[in-house]
Amino acid sequence: MIFPVYWLVVSSLRPNKEIRSYDQTLWPSSLTFDNFARAIDYENFGTAIKASLIISITAVVGAMLLATVAAYAIGRFRFHGRRVFMIVLILVQLLPPTAMLIPIYLQLNDFGALNEYWGIIIIYLVSTLPFATWMIRGFVINIPKELEESAMVDGCTQMGAFWRIIFPLLAPGLAAASIYSLINAWNEYMLAYIVLQDNDKYTLNVWLANFTTARGVDYGALMAASTMIAIPVVIFFMIIQKKMAAGLTSGAVKG
Repeated sequence: MIFPVYWLVVSSLRPNKEIRSYDQTLWPSSLTFDNFARAIDYENFGTAIKASLIISITAVVGAMLLATVAAYAIGRFRFHGRRVFMIVLILVQLLPPTAMLIPIYLQLNDFGALNEYWGIIIIYLVSTLPFATWMIRGFVINIPKELEESAMVDGCTQMGAFWRIIFPLLAPGLAAASIYSLINAWNEYMLAYIVLQDNDKYTLNVWLANFTTARGVDYGALMAASTMIAIPVVIFFMIIQKKMAAGLTSGAVKG
């Protein structure tokens, strides 16, 4: 699993002549950053970064807010239709995205959401919501209910106890769910290619198709661009990885 990533990075540093050579080595004979320069100079590179950031960040933040509220409701309250709702969340995950392309396209067309950021944001948000809800629910039910009851005895409302006590303790679940949501939104290609139709609105993954032209594929620039696209997700994971250790609730109970 590591080798393809290694080969991607190494190929981004090889000259194009060496990339196309039949005599391949594990380490390039000469290093060059020309591939990165050509990738950055490609048309609409800046707008592709802007589109990916807007779509991914908005979809992740929206999904985390909705999933947290839904997970708290499922994990803490008993209401009519709760079990059916949980089953539906699982069944939705069984549907392949490609099977829903035509219905999604028709619905977005009716709402005037084609070629609009908010249209693809809604798709990414909804597609990650069921899994994120289930994941965060697992953390909710593991938080002792006595913490909320103690806070409510001290004068907090139900919502106040949630935001002040429960929400901070959900950091590991939110970290794990946000990683999944970000990877889904940042790396998705098919839906973005269909919904976004203008070159200046393409996300980075759709923008990568520009490296395949009638003259062939600029493999050096393609590898360099792919390497740069992977960096934001890696940085985000490194920032929140410490939050992904489940076990913060034990310290809360002792306190």
